[in-house]
Amino acid sequence: MATTVHLSEFANFVGQHLGYSDNYEVTQEQVNLFADATGDHQWIHVDPERAKTGPFGGPIAHGYLTLSLIPTLLGSLLRVEGTSMGVNYGTNKVRFAAPVHVGTKIRAGATVAEVTEIAGGVQVALDVIVEVEGAAKPNCVAQVVYRYYA
Repeated sequence: MATTVHLSEFANFVGQHLGYSDNYEVTQEQVNLFADATGDHQWIHVDPERAKTGPFGGPIAHGYLTLSLIPTLLGSLLRVEGTSMGVNYGTNKVRFAAPVHVGTKIRAGATVAEVTEIAGGVQVALDVIVEVEGAAKPNCVAQVVYRYYA
């Protein structure tokens, strides 16, 4: 279930864990499309047969694909009301601690790290951890920054 936050009340959520997103399956088709979009056709991502004999035992998603899925994952755990628009402002830090194997499911948990007033709205930094279902440690740890405007 998504946490709903009104733009005017975001500062009250600093330090609060917002919960977890729905599970999301990473598919080979998606990995291939990402490879086409970025030009990164490394065999560990796009050649399932060769990847079976590689260091990960099968194809894995690009780290940046996982990072790019954070807005999608956050969509099922956070709803922001009272906005005319929100924009992805960037990231403060990112680490890819473990691979995401194609066919596995991921989810994100998020904590509000910081809220800063800006002209016309707020800037929100979220500490996000992307977990792979059944994995011992998280795949991606990132602080993402959004700007929400009234």
